[in-house]
Amino acid sequence: MMTQNIKSNPLASIIEEYGYYLTLIVALVATLGSLYFSEVRQFEPCRLCWFQRIMMYPIGILAVVGIIKQDEYLPNYILPLSVIGIGISIYHILIQNGIIVQSSGCTTVLCSIKYINWLGFISIPVLAGAAFLLINILMLTSLKFANSE
Repeated sequence: MMTQNIKSNPLASIIEEYGYYLTLIVALVATLGSLYFSEVRQFEPCRLCWFQRIMMYPIGILAVVGIIKQDEYLPNYILPLSVIGIGISIYHILIQNGIIVQSSGCTTVLCSIKYINWLGFISIPVLAGAAFLLINILMLTSLKFANSE
């Protein structure tokens, strides 16, 4: 009965049909955005930014392979990366906002630097965290559909 309610939801049916493609788009935008900030705007990534990139970049590649192979297990490969990525993003946001004191691991470029501050709260780790959150939602929804069939 719960599955029928989910499948009758138009947003859920879009995610079921296009979730992998949407994940690819989110990962591509995040990857290109991070490259724009570092290569065009010349913002030097801090250590935590690098860890977030390490989690994000493979997601795009995995999504392409999963789409080509029509792999129903794709969420199982992407979710570990996106869950770890969102954890790093949250930690980075807490450092930037002074809630957690920066560790000595951030020495070359301070992790507390806010290169951007859109609308008073949107920084680069917030953008990365939003991308990881979207990917988590898309993959968890796709996983739910795969398990309900």
